[in-house]
Amino acid sequence: MDTTDLAQGVAAGDRRALARAITLVESGRPDHRQAARALLEQLAGLGRQSLRIGLSGTPGVGKSTFIETFGQMLTGQGLRVAVLAVDPSSTRSGGSILGDKTRMERLSRDPRAFIRPSPSQTELGGVARRTREAVALCEAAGFDIVLIETVGVGQSETLVAEMCDLFVLLLAPAGGDELQGVKRGIMEIADIILVNKADGELKAAAQRTCADYAGALRLLRKRPQDPEGYPLAMTVSALDALGLQEAWRRMQALADWRRDHGFWAARRSEQARHWFEEEVRQGLLQRLTADPVQRARMARIGASVAEGRTTPGAAAARVLALLDNPGDESLDAPADCP
Repeated sequence: MDTTDLAQGVAAGDRRALARAITLVESGRPDHRQAARALLEQLAGLGRQSLRIGLSGTPGVGKSTFIETFGQMLTGQGLRVAVLAVDPSSTRSGGSILGDKTRMERLSRDPRAFIRPSPSQTELGGVARRTREAVALCEAAGFDIVLIETVGVGQSETLVAEMCDLFVLLLAPAGGDELQGVKRGIMEIADIILVNKADGELKAAAQRTCADYAGALRLLRKRPQDPEGYPLAMTVSALDALGLQEAWRRMQALADWRRDHGFWAARRSEQARHWFEEEVRQGLLQRLTADPVQRARMARIGASVAEGRTTPGAAAARVLALLDNPGDESLDAPADCP
């Protein structure tokens, strides 16, 4: 596949070309993966950078409403906004609803916005494996802000931090057991906690929840990449568009401080190394499952683990040894547990 024309379309900000490019990087076909790598290599030279904002929160907290209102506020300021919304996939059928465009109807019609729903597939944290490549494509297309909405399924959502510049955690008021409702791990990576639905009868509850989390954040160990006052908690109302301007001002201030003090570039470098190592891990796993001989060996050794005849650790070591010694038949039949 010749990707030259597609790369030119993406670089020119053509929305159709961007949609086609994201479809390409999401494909698992070997020829498509090769073409996707070539496309990303061509666009890497542009050197464009967007502000990447990861947004997580439990289902029902109002992420889609927040993104629509927040996105419209940003486009109203002349900014171009891309939204990568990751929808949960069925573990049985592999299907996904992909309904974010219907939930963000007004923003989807905004000429300065681009919304792309993607299935989470089986990725840890609900972030599709190719989401980071879709982020790179949106940057190459010249978008100022890239919002990554994740499924919001718990502690594994920390994976989103490996592809974002800022991590925003959205919470609902009066959720019960406030400080236990979100795992410590995800709180430790949050840059800003926004307590949504701070309107109507829930306003007082939202303020109490915000105060609880603000107190909890002060107990966490200070991170070197944070200026004074961060991480922070504040209330917003996506329904009434209250507090969004202040939240955006705080995000900009944090991003500017990190750029000025070298943390922005250092973090981007760390993320690039992380994804390089992840690609190596995924490639090794693919080699084990793509080759018929290796796949058959994996099935036989896996059956012995399922039957309790060997431990998972010993079986995994044997599989890895087979990569270096494919002809060693003694490794093919795992010994029983003593």
